[in-house]
Amino acid sequence: MCVFFLNPRDQSPMTATLLTSILVAVFGSLQIGYHTGNVNAPARIIEEFFNHTWHSRHNQSMPDHSLTFLWSLSVSIKDFGALLGSLGVKCMADSFGRRDSILIVNALSVVGTCLMFSSKACGSFEMLIVGRLVFGLFCGLVMSLNPLYIQEVSPTNLRGAFATLNQVFFATGILLGMIVGIETVLGTEELWAIMLSLSLIPALLQYLALPFCPESPRYLLINRDQESKAAKALRRLRGSKNKVYTELEEMKEEAAHTQSALTVREFFTKRSYRQPIMIVLIVNLGSQLSGFNAIINYSTKMFDKSNFDEAKYLTLGVGAVNVTFTLVAFLLMEKAGRRRLLLTGFMCLAVCNLSMTVIDSVLFLVPELRSLQVLGVFFLISAYEVGPGPISWFIAAELFDQPARPIAMAFTSMLNWGGKFLLALLFPPLLEPERERRKWATSGVLVHHSVYQGEVLLSNTRGQLSFA
Repeated sequence: MCVFFLNPRDQSPMTATLLTSILVAVFGSLQIGYHTGNVNAPARIIEEFFNHTWHSRHNQSMPDHSLTFLWSLSVSIKDFGALLGSLGVKCMADSFGRRDSILIVNALSVVGTCLMFSSKACGSFEMLIVGRLVFGLFCGLVMSLNPLYIQEVSPTNLRGAFATLNQVFFATGILLGMIVGIETVLGTEELWAIMLSLSLIPALLQYLALPFCPESPRYLLINRDQESKAAKALRRLRGSKNKVYTELEEMKEEAAHTQSALTVREFFTKRSYRQPIMIVLIVNLGSQLSGFNAIINYSTKMFDKSNFDEAKYLTLGVGAVNVTFTLVAFLLMEKAGRRRLLLTGFMCLAVCNLSMTVIDSVLFLVPELRSLQVLGVFFLISAYEVGPGPISWFIAAELFDQPARPIAMAFTSMLNWGGKFLLALLFPPLLEPERERRKWATSGVLVHHSVYQGEVLLSNTRGQLSFA
């Protein structure tokens, strides 16, 4: 990550305290990414656990449509919990501070993970669902608190890159979850519960290290009017007295022209906020409608549907591409700028979705096109992570002033997690009619040969018979 070639005369230097604070904060994003990716490959095994639990209770197998719905609910309930959790961002951030709020909500991650881990031993798929719901509350809070903390402790020249680091760890967590979820690692009938518990490691590391990191100086000065504590935190973060004095004066000037409190109603009715709200709305809705989250949650099933023998390894490819291009965005963020990366990313997403739709519609006629479909998935992931993905999470923190920033981040979180919830809930049922459509579309083409009494019996899948 050698991106920091800075001119010490006009830009703030990197310090060990600053880097440590950022890295420890984004451990929360690592946990979220992990639980986003780890249910992809072992989906069938966990579905079998659901079915076995149901059979042991009712002495019959669970109906297919019920199992499909229950699994989509299990995946999407995390995002619904995150939608609920995002409602508490402003209250947490303004009441307890940015750093301490991250520490407090980390307890939700621990509780949710323990419930998921215990579900297999207790023979209760309900515990798994409730555990993902509790973990979702953590997701909704921390994915807003992290960018808020990062933006307020980072110098101006590094804010974009550091905010993108949040997405880098999120993507890394997804890849790690995908890796440990395959059968050759922990995605087995015996070990999948242990796989779900591994996010406790970064949660524990965060509890050990984050208390020693400074609180946001902007929060201490502007929200709490604690100038001495703000100056002390800035000295630890910047390491230069000149930089501390200059930045402190800028914050005082901002505080002098800032109203002390802001209600949600004032946020949505204030004229100066209308354009930033519209930008946040368009960027976040565009990123959610890109198809990225459907691929991340269900890529193994999608590749299985296209008859790939090793779908789980293609899913690992999705995770690897995801991490690679978040690193590309990390390197380009301050050089290329937000606007250029957003426009380029959204244009490429449109082309990818159009191409994949065309390929998917003719795939049953030309199965060889499935390789192009995989390339389309990889290009879509890369286009998302170069711009729309990371920028959608932190753009609100850059567009709004200090009083509006927590509400803006909560608004961003609601848009993101609301879109993720709808996609995760609705996508699996949508796959079922598609599978039936393809079966009937190919029924007039496929011919089965069987030998009966010395004659070749030709029968198509509709049951029509003829003798040769």
